[in-house]
Amino acid sequence: MNDDLIYEQPLNEKTRSYLRLEYLAEQLELHTKSDHQHHCFYPLFSLSELTDRCDYRSDILKDIDKQLILLEKWHALPHVNKIQIQRIIDQLIQAKAPLQTNERIGCHLKQDRFITALKQRFGMPGACCNFDLPQLHFWLSKPWDERQQDLKAWIAHYLPILEPIKILLDLTRSTAEFRSAEAEQGFLQGNSPHPLTLVRVKIKSKEGCYPTISGHKNRYAIHFVNFDNQKHTDKKVKFKLATCN
Repeated sequence: MNDDLIYEQPLNEKTRSYLRLEYLAEQLELHTKSDHQHHCFYPLFSLSELTDRCDYRSDILKDIDKQLILLEKWHALPHVNKIQIQRIIDQLIQAKAPLQTNERIGCHLKQDRFITALKQRFGMPGACCNFDLPQLHFWLSKPWDERQQDLKAWIAHYLPILEPIKILLDLTRSTAEFRSAEAEQGFLQGNSPHPLTLVRVKIKSKEGCYPTISGHKNRYAIHFVNFDNQKHTDKKVKFKLATCN
């Protein structure tokens, strides 16, 4: 088990959505690197469902513009890494271009008969049997490199939102470094004069507990739960905390 575990709690609905999309993107990237058979379709269909429910482009474009204004101000300051700032500005400008269309994200994938047939059946328990989905059985018989290219092509439909979300979340995380903290009797409460969007907790697995985090933009609370008995721990817990805005 990895000794350091990081837990993240979004403090608004937009950040919550971004983190879900980032998680699905990471799962899909993992599936493009090694053959996990039909399991690659679960994050793909989850991504499709989330983008069907909401068009994230307007939020992403607003956040990109907000970050560009902030980065331009930083770029003008002395004693900053202008090369690094310019690199991020260029990434944001490049990520913004594919979003400035009227096409709904993932709309072309809906026209793929193979994907459509699979999506209709995947919600059923045990629906991946070859008698339920013979077309899936045929696809799985193809060489891995062909299926890998198919998966990359399907994911490409969602890259216009996944790539800028990754950049925006990285920028959010960079607004605060981890600092040492202690939770007396497994509880810590904090306030912030500045609006927060994300609370991050880094804790060693040997502590034997995990955090449950709640809050809003100016206030947060962290309770640590003992994993073995699934109850709030009364011990002092040492961890690292980052509150990002």
